[in-house]
Amino acid sequence: MKNIALIIFISCFLSACSTPNQVQKIADKNSVIAVNNQTGRYHNLYPGKKVYPTTCEQNCYPPHPDLICETPSSNCQYQGKQIKPQLNTGYTVRWLGHASFVVSTPNGQNVLFDPVSEQFDSPVDLGFKLAGGFYRKPGAWPNKQTLENINAVMYSHIHYDHFNKADIKKLGNQPRYLAPLGMADNFPMGGFNITEMAWYAKTSIEDLTIHAVPAHHFSNRVLIPYIYEDDNKDSWNGWLLEQNGSTLFFAGDTGYSQHFKDIQQKYGDIDLCLMPIASYYHKTNAKGYRYVHTTPEDALNAATELNCKVMIPWGYGNSSWQMGDHSSHSALSRLLHMYKQMNAPIPLYILNEGETIKL
Repeated sequence: MKNIALIIFISCFLSACSTPNQVQKIADKNSVIAVNNQTGRYHNLYPGKKVYPTTCEQNCYPPHPDLICETPSSNCQYQGKQIKPQLNTGYTVRWLGHASFVVSTPNGQNVLFDPVSEQFDSPVDLGFKLAGGFYRKPGAWPNKQTLENINAVMYSHIHYDHFNKADIKKLGNQPRYLAPLGMADNFPMGGFNITEMAWYAKTSIEDLTIHAVPAHHFSNRVLIPYIYEDDNKDSWNGWLLEQNGSTLFFAGDTGYSQHFKDIQQKYGDIDLCLMPIASYYHKTNAKGYRYVHTTPEDALNAATELNCKVMIPWGYGNSSWQMGDHSSHSALSRLLHMYKQMNAPIPLYILNEGETIKL
């Protein structure tokens, strides 16, 4: 009996005693799948050299009186007086830090965007530290009661700062997980309900309609030189929520491209836009970083093209990894500067980590 128990234990360990995940794909005649037929790898809708409508050339990071920092543009809190837009969408938005949000919809569903509670998945977190990287300060992770009432978890792509397997295990298999095409095989096993969605595909949770929309980015997660790489094996999405005629857009990691105009043309003007403004800076590869990440002025132009009724920025902050940034709040400093310089028509609402706004 002991031998049988040992065999069962070893077999269970090797298979991780896991329940297979349930995976479905949504891609219909109205969807767009941008994939290279020869390589089977995904690509952006609008590749090639970019022309940016606006670029800050000098004095892009002046101090701002409403941004109170321990050191210049670092460890800051935004304390400016804000004018709450006169909207009645019913959405409540809480920023958890970096790219993570919890959103309550007008009719009471709760969704998570790109939840990462602390660090990268192991062992990459240790490797990052040993290579001279740095750990983030933990974000404003939701309490147990909030997590128990999450209906859907939506991921924009598989990069480590947006997708964390350890957090999926914490969240459990009660929520429905929505992801770009090809991404399901990155999930841990555990009976998770995963839906992969092509660009312009849609699904629903009760009366909440969820649209997968394009982003301008890339994906990779694994590199074993000369053995295996997964560059662009999986796609990348933005997300659009629609309920009671009100819309909320989460752009995901993205560079500036024609896809913003496409989204507006297809779905009309957007009420709430959660827009990335960071990770565009690099001393030697500035073009490459900006190609896949919006600068603050790119985000403002994109929000204008989407005709957002309010823009909430993200990507900077005390809970960011500061990858491709001068400092924790340099991107927000630049946003505040360029917002005035461009005389941008889109209302801004700026959150500190853990803050909530109902619009």
